[in-house]
Amino acid sequence: MIVFAVGSIDRLFHRLPTSYASKIHSRRGDQHVSGAGAAAHRVVVIGGGFGGLRAVKALGRRRDLEVTLIDRHNYHLFQPLSYQVATGALAAGDIAMPLRHIFRGDKQVTVLLGEVNRLELDRRQVVLTADVPGGVLTVPYDTLIVAGGSDYSYFGHDEWRTVALEVKTLDSALEVRGRILHAFEVAELEPGQEEIWLTFVVVGAGPTGVEMAGQIAELAADTLAGEFRRVDPRVRRVLLIETTNRVLGSFRDPLPRRAQRSLERLGVTVMLGHTVVDVREDAVVLEDGDGVRSEVATRTVVWAAGVNASPLARMLGEVSGAETDRAGRLTVNPDLSLPNHPEVLALGDMVRVRDADSGEPVTYPGLAPVAMQQGSYAGRVVVARLAGKPAPGPFRYRDKGTLATIGRARAVADIKGLRFSGFLAWATWLFVHIFYLIGFENRAVVLTRWGYSYLTRGRGSRLITEAAKLPPPPPAPPAT
Repeated sequence: MIVFAVGSIDRLFHRLPTSYASKIHSRRGDQHVSGAGAAAHRVVVIGGGFGGLRAVKALGRRRDLEVTLIDRHNYHLFQPLSYQVATGALAAGDIAMPLRHIFRGDKQVTVLLGEVNRLELDRRQVVLTADVPGGVLTVPYDTLIVAGGSDYSYFGHDEWRTVALEVKTLDSALEVRGRILHAFEVAELEPGQEEIWLTFVVVGAGPTGVEMAGQIAELAADTLAGEFRRVDPRVRRVLLIETTNRVLGSFRDPLPRRAQRSLERLGVTVMLGHTVVDVREDAVVLEDGDGVRSEVATRTVVWAAGVNASPLARMLGEVSGAETDRAGRLTVNPDLSLPNHPEVLALGDMVRVRDADSGEPVTYPGLAPVAMQQGSYAGRVVVARLAGKPAPGPFRYRDKGTLATIGRARAVADIKGLRFSGFLAWATWLFVHIFYLIGFENRAVVLTRWGYSYLTRGRGSRLITEAAKLPPPPPAPPAT
């Protein structure tokens, strides 16, 4: 959520911690003088996701740069595995790493915890809502890199958010985990109500939806089987709802058909050509292609359908006049710079990139590799500018392939035109995700957990917190 407030560096200067206040004081003017007497170029990076992290890394440990990384969380989340936290396969700490720990050896990098309040492009400063006296902090910059990411779109029904949870954030993934596990616990308490409690609806059959549906089915059939006495977890229903006529729509044939067959073998009911038209606490209303509506009684809904760009994209569009599309994505130049503001670079899920040849905006897939490549490119652009060299050509995305896992030893892969599925695709998926995880410790822990899970079908992170418990279903109307 973006909070608007008013503040200035002058009001806050004497209230800031001494170390940061002294840095800002020395920057009053266009340059900050470093200890060596050279002008340090101030780069502010907003967003500690894949794009922001790669941008900071690409800037290197240069003495002529002073980098400030701003994020509303104190950690980097390996988002492609957040659904495994939601299904108890991994713990939260396995896929998250504190940003300060990542950059502990980079003395030129300062990490600030805060939420963007306002972007003042003419004054070249970012105004944050932060836990400081007055609640507002202003950070000046010479170059601004914005990597705000995206959020799921509820297609104009934001009231569904509290019922149909997503797994894009760590907090939400933990809440989804609690709701799924709590549903089995309540079914044990009320055996006559198991149909509603053990029906799980996943909306959206992209990679996240497919992975979630497969994991819920395996959790019930393998991990929880034999742990309950009054109900059988294997009688659960897992429904995967998709508006189009295929799962994994971004994959090429025959992979969508193979993925659907794998899901169905796991016991997932794939409902193609159905659209969610209403979400309530105790039911989901669906509409098929003929306009016929049906109601599914359920207490657990996971949302994985459609995305909107970060509100930062619209904020940049409003203050700069740059174009945004219906999903809120900002249109940037071929070098990722903002029109009329070359000192501002934007990247990741929140942008479309204007093609250098045709001039038409190109929307790249909302995948981690896109953000990573754009982050690295943005860093190279800044370094080239400082060296007085031309930009490294327009941004070009190098598609290295796509992967999606469905369950234990089940996955599909499309890599450099080679399409395959099954155990080999699953092993490839494991290797790629281990490789890109941040930190040796996380890699070792995740690999160990996956090995244990593969051999025993167990899941070690199955805790239910109070915040994740669902309220009881609404009472039935009195008989007349």
